[in-house]
Amino acid sequence: QVQLQESGPGLVKPSQTLSLTCTVSGGSITTSYYYFSWIRQPPGKGLEWIGYIAYSGSTYYRPSLKSRTSISRDTSKNQFTLQLSSVTPEDTAVYYCARLRIGVPQDDYWGQGTQVTVSS
Repeated sequence: QVQLQESGPGLVKPSQTLSLTCTVSGGSITTSYYYFSWIRQPPGKGLEWIGYIAYSGSTYYRPSLKSRTSISRDTSKNQFTLQLSSVTPEDTAVYYCARLRIGVPQDDYWGQGTQVTVSS
């Protein structure tokens, strides 16, 4: 059974860097053809895809967030990490990590989500 678990600070100050880690169990983050993604949901709004690191190690980011986003991985720990710099209160959201496979939604798995609040 594949499981994903987000971890990281729940409170970040404006202008600082938000850093979250997703630990994956039940499957390797290098297995073809999965895309290990970060998605967020601001309060009262819909889901917003942030970016992914693919099984190959390649990355792709939402264009509007690209300048502030970095997604990396540690294959020895089977983890991938989101860093979002220069945060503002508009980055307050529930952040989810997910393992996605294009065209096979029944093979998608999500973490439970973690609340991150940006406030001084």
